[in-house]
Amino acid sequence: MSTPDTLTELAKPSRFPFQMKQMHDHLTILQLFAVLFLCSASNATESAPLPNLKNSSLSQLEQRAEAIERELDQLAHYSLRSGVGAIGYRSDVYLRAEQREWIEIQLEAPTAIDQIVLVPSIWRDSKAGFKADGFPLKFEIIAGTEENPEGTVIAAFNEHSNILPRIAPLLIRCATVASWVRVEASLLSPRQFDGQYNLELSEIMIFNGETNVALHRPVSTSSSIDRTKGARKKAYLVDGFTPFLMDAGRGQGTVAYLGATSVNAQPSITIDLEDRYPLDRIQLHTVDFNDTIPQSTPAGYALPEQLLIEGSLQADFSDARTLVKYQRKSIYDVGPIIIQGFPTTECRFVRITALEPYVFKEDNQDQFQARMGFAEVEIFSGDNNVALGKKATPHQLDGTGRLLSSLTDGSNLYGQILPIRQWLVELARRHDLENERPYLASKLKHRYAFQKSMLQVLIWLTVLLIVGIAFIILIERTRRVRQISHIKERFAADLHDELGANLHTIGLLSDLSKELIDSPEKLSKLLDRIRTFTQRSGTAARYCTNMLEAKGICENLVEEMKCSCRRILSDIDYDIEFSGEKLLHELKPRVRIDIFLFFKECLINILRHSEATKVSIRLVATPKNICLTITDNGHGIDSGTGKVPASNRRRARLLRGRVTAEHPEQGGTRISLTIKPRKFRILL
Repeated sequence: MSTPDTLTELAKPSRFPFQMKQMHDHLTILQLFAVLFLCSASNATESAPLPNLKNSSLSQLEQRAEAIERELDQLAHYSLRSGVGAIGYRSDVYLRAEQREWIEIQLEAPTAIDQIVLVPSIWRDSKAGFKADGFPLKFEIIAGTEENPEGTVIAAFNEHSNILPRIAPLLIRCATVASWVRVEASLLSPRQFDGQYNLELSEIMIFNGETNVALHRPVSTSSSIDRTKGARKKAYLVDGFTPFLMDAGRGQGTVAYLGATSVNAQPSITIDLEDRYPLDRIQLHTVDFNDTIPQSTPAGYALPEQLLIEGSLQADFSDARTLVKYQRKSIYDVGPIIIQGFPTTECRFVRITALEPYVFKEDNQDQFQARMGFAEVEIFSGDNNVALGKKATPHQLDGTGRLLSSLTDGSNLYGQILPIRQWLVELARRHDLENERPYLASKLKHRYAFQKSMLQVLIWLTVLLIVGIAFIILIERTRRVRQISHIKERFAADLHDELGANLHTIGLLSDLSKELIDSPEKLSKLLDRIRTFTQRSGTAARYCTNMLEAKGICENLVEEMKCSCRRILSDIDYDIEFSGEKLLHELKPRVRIDIFLFFKECLINILRHSEATKVSIRLVATPKNICLTITDNGHGIDSGTGKVPASNRRRARLLRGRVTAEHPEQGGTRISLTIKPRKFRILL
């Protein structure tokens, strides 16, 4: 599992505070954006809360996921140190979480501060992986001066602040002047190995611009415990060493320079800055060996036991001035980056001399060997690394196959070396994004599941729609077939009932005209009637496919029925009676025509077959039904069939009505047609 990079920042001695003046020369646009993001965070913390994605669309969620992946590719990685080194500070241990513990750092003088960084101690959990150990659940950051001895709370957190779990540094933005800063916890978290409660931190950094003004400053704590030996001391809170290596995640890595020398020699490396600069700080990156697990050599390999760093304006160092003296007293005095500040001194040449080189003995050799080397040497004038790309010259150092140019190329084994504060911003930002990523993944999974279910519903709806369309097509085809059949039936009925009746009437009139050949006046009237029926038959023939277009047919149903009686039943005694004529006028034209043709067909059948001498006709229209009854005194319907004539049944079917045939007691036939007018009424 990966973990944070080195957060170390060793400053110059505390009696020589210095100000960082400008950003690193190689600060990229992305790095600058990260710093701006840090400065625009909330007043309490620069760790962003999880965003509200409830109302985001699926495309917005996918775009956000892609943006997170792109940004993570540009941020520094979590990479844990290995080997032996200082861990940080651990307070007294308690059985309850509600305990008050504090850590106070004394600054040299009232100093403007704009950022405080708390680096957690890291524990390897067998289930959850790496996580913070003993990081407080509820605490305040208080800053004060001699004029304000009680201090001012500049940030406060509780168990609902969502800052845990974490292994990344916690960055807290502020803008104040302080001569001391205190971290005061009131609710502790359990340490991992026994579940008891304590306060643990790996490092506290307090920044004024790019300067860690807390480096190597005095520390006091509420706990009486302070070990004289081991990896946990309160002084280790401000030694600049963290559990991380600087792994910028970008740029091409280079192998550290390593030179061989004799045990009694005092080798050195001189760097020509090519111009005069006011220097105030040097950062020595120790040789990287974290490419193997376990680490193949001890921490601080090739780092001399004592170092003398001098500056000069002359190449022969005739005017040499001591900038820094460094001595490591134990394995806990070594970290990935050793930063030393000094009073501003104008120099062109800087010489790093090993007063006591690093000495070791290989397992298969009897003699001791000595080495001196660094992954990078950064020499600062303000915020600028003026040693970048400059020439380094070794003295009393033999080559070991490592390039001397790697001392000043701006890279370590993992790639580009970032400014300390920029690096902290990226680690904090990575923490925020990696916390957001599973939350976003959960939202996307939920949306995809919902989308999948909706897709299944859509598929089923599509299938149902296709089946429905097929069913509708089938119904429509069936309806059209029935409609065609209905048209054919109506066409046949119209031809039979209208043209057949007219032709039969013409035939009867023709027979009568023969008998009246000697009566010119009566013959003339019969011929006129024959002429009228001939014209009517011609009109009906033209419009038999749609009798609604025939002009003058059944515009007045009552009058048409009376006229037909006079023409067809001229030699038969008949009576006709109507009731509800107003309702008959409100019927659709097609219905009036069908009733008339049914009526007319009945008269023709009486005339043809019944030999009746008397006919009675009743047409009654009510809002509930229309009933047409035709009774004759003829010899009645053929007893062999006993059914309504087919032509009448067909016309009744077109009317969607009911037709019956009866034999009255007095003899003859009674045909009754009943229809429901509600289906056919319209307002004219």
